[in-house]
Amino acid sequence: MSEWLQHAIAHADSIQDGFADQRAVSLALLKDTKWPSRKTEAWKYTPLRAVERSSAVFKEESPELTPVDVVGLDFLELTFVDGQLVSMPEDLPEGLTIEMQESDLFTTIKPERHIFGLVNDVLAADVAVVTVAENVKIDSVLRINNLLSNGAQGHIRVVVELEAGAALKVVENAEAHGATLTTAYTEFLIGVEAHLEHYRFALQAGDNVALGGSHFKLLGKATLNSSIIGFGSDLQRIDTDIIYAGEKAEAKLNAIYLLDGTELFDLHANVEHAVPNCTTEENIRGIAGDRSRAVFNGRIHIHRDAQKTLAELNNRNLLLSDKAEINTKPELEIYADDVRCAHGATIAEIDKKALYYLQTRGVSRSQAQLMLSFGFINELIDQMPTAALAEWVRPIIRDRFAQMEVK
Repeated sequence: MSEWLQHAIAHADSIQDGFADQRAVSLALLKDTKWPSRKTEAWKYTPLRAVERSSAVFKEESPELTPVDVVGLDFLELTFVDGQLVSMPEDLPEGLTIEMQESDLFTTIKPERHIFGLVNDVLAADVAVVTVAENVKIDSVLRINNLLSNGAQGHIRVVVELEAGAALKVVENAEAHGATLTTAYTEFLIGVEAHLEHYRFALQAGDNVALGGSHFKLLGKATLNSSIIGFGSDLQRIDTDIIYAGEKAEAKLNAIYLLDGTELFDLHANVEHAVPNCTTEENIRGIAGDRSRAVFNGRIHIHRDAQKTLAELNNRNLLLSDKAEINTKPELEIYADDVRCAHGATIAEIDKKALYYLQTRGVSRSQAQLMLSFGFINELIDQMPTAALAEWVRPIIRDRFAQMEVK
């Protein structure tokens, strides 16, 4: 067991709340879980040195931090600072509740195999439980803010339940101010004929370690539209699980990662088709520059009873440097015989002829690179259902591209 994990387990004893029974189960599993190494398949390309050398600490007092504004949207804000819940929306729409209470869903949707999910189980001091009542459609966007001050360690957890026929938009937003370490996990139960529009913005670059996951369970005829946009850092790891528990459910997952310097970004996406007549569409695109490293593992598991499944996974990557590295592993594991499934992965360099052509037409090298790179991922931004979020993130991505060079 690593020294960092020993300190984490010791700190867990100080947390007292209504989730003690679930935390005890996770703590027992954590103590029996081997610390990942390069021989651990799920961590083969993602070393944990950044975790072990992190000096981030639990802070008793934290500065006041406010999340970034998004023009055109008024959020319902659920804000954590250094792992502590500091604010909740006061006036909630009818049918939406946010409480700090026991929930039978806590730890039941996130699979037990995620070692840092278990860490989060035992270290998340404030667990927020969000519920949307049956047939209630919430127009406002719920934003879950994970804000971290320099040198802080924080762990946040949110459980979201959409009852039958409900609809909700959720943004998971992370912002780090300096060197930090965080785990952030969210569990979603999407009820019968319910709809979730989900975003995860992991845009904290620099000297921080971020480990987390978004985990979804879909009941009959439920729909999910999820978008993930991430930058790299010392270590950025996101685990996503989509679990079908009812027929005729549909899920769409789009993800973009943009890396520079010596950054590391790791996205693991797992889909469990356990019932018939469900549909999955995954589009993952990444750009890596300088000496950065990206990891993508996408697994779609078609169980024996999951006949009439439609599933497609596509991972496309662009290298801006001959020293950048991308490790991609799309997987289809199929045990049913009446399905339509496809997967593919590509890794390419930026088209030097196109770059030269634009330069000969008076476009600067940096602007030409921006045009070609942005065109590579712009399609997925266009597909974001909430236009105000797409317009907010575009200039952030343009600024990111401006810092990256073809080498």
